[in-house]
Amino acid sequence: MWNDTANRVLQSSIVAITALCINACATHPARTSAERAADDQLAAQVDRALSADPNIFARHIDVSAEHGIIHLSGFVWSAEDFYEAKRVAATVPGVTSVHSQLDMVVGGKGSAR
Repeated sequence: MWNDTANRVLQSSIVAITALCINACATHPARTSAERAADDQLAAQVDRALSADPNIFARHIDVSAEHGIIHLSGFVWSAEDFYEAKRVAATVPGVTSVHSQLDMVVGGKGSAR
């Protein structure tokens, strides 16, 4: 009897702790309108820098920003473009880090990030 009760308490505790951890990871502090505007401006600066770089074809790269962190998504066609996009984005003032979710398309097929 004691073991059944202890097992139920342990299982309930694990479920509760897991739920709290998931909830804590899934919530982000709300951004103010000034923060959103600053992030939009930073994303636009990175987008312009990518478009201006003659060494990269950036038409299919999407840029977003959150608290100075740049998120790159979309497609590139070479390893050079993949690394160049990250390098160019990192050089823009105000960028604290670059997270890339770019897919490299080789021979008409997407590859792993």
